[in-house]
Amino acid sequence: MRWDDLKDENCSFARALSVVGDRWTLMIFRDCFLKVRRFEDFQSRLGMGRGILADRLKKLTDEFILTKIAYQQNPTRYEYRLTERGLDLFPVIISLVHWGDVHKIDKKGKPVQHVHLGCGQTFEPIMCCSECGEPVDSRSVKVIPGPGGLNPVHLPLDRQPNATVIKRSSNG
Repeated sequence: MRWDDLKDENCSFARALSVVGDRWTLMIFRDCFLKVRRFEDFQSRLGMGRGILADRLKKLTDEFILTKIAYQQNPTRYEYRLTERGLDLFPVIISLVHWGDVHKIDKKGKPVQHVHLGCGQTFEPIMCCSECGEPVDSRSVKVIPGPGGLNPVHLPLDRQPNATVIKRSSNG
């Protein structure tokens, strides 16, 4: 499968990845959630070329993840702000931060901590079931066909017709 074909896949993960799945875009998201808004600030913080940054910001505005708002006239300069669609990426970004804190941290500890404004406490992100509130992880979820599912290849191997399933240990 070619990278450019991901957007046309009948798979929500592939379609999302076609928009947010490169390293520079993810770094832009990190900075957006740290309230970075201006082109020059993104460029100096991330050390990326102007052309790459302009391309990523255009793609994110075209996808309605960021919106451009003029903050200066003559010449016109813009800042980039997360839209509701962009703000919906917060769980993804904070989950990646948490994974890095757990698996890639150095001896000094976490580079940043997150404080919940509601209670004033630092916290660890958890994913919970929207229906019962219980925490969920990969072992407590099963995947079933959805109403828009067209291709069984996007289902777990044991749910695909004529698939050979190899039993694995309970570790994975």
